[in-house]
Amino acid sequence: MESTQKKSSDSRVHRSDRTKQIFALVSMVSFGGSAIFGIFSLFSSGLSSQHQQKPTPVAVSQESLLAAQERGYETVLQREPQNQTALEGLANVRLQMNNKVGAIEPLEKLVKLNPDRADYKVLLGQVKGK
Repeated sequence: MESTQKKSSDSRVHRSDRTKQIFALVSMVSFGGSAIFGIFSLFSSGLSSQHQQKPTPVAVSQESLLAAQERGYETVLQREPQNQTALEGLANVRLQMNNKVGAIEPLEKLVKLNPDRADYKVLLGQVKGK
């Protein structure tokens, strides 16, 4: 009787081991297939993107950038008329745009707000042509 139980127990263990081996094999094949598919997709998308023409970026002119900066500083100054950073930025942008007349107003405000700053006075004098 013991031998039948032992044989039965051995066969269960053998079936259990066999099931584990099959499951491990299926798992490895699935993982390998997924990895190969992923690598193939990566390379195929990389190759196809090399052959496609890339759209050329829209060239933005320096003048339009300066105009956008000018509008930004003006917007800040509408809310905070004495914002020194915005006044200085507006004056610099207008000078870069060769708008000396437009740069005079923010420079005058800067001189009023900072009477001890000689650089603002000098720049204002240069812009006015004195």
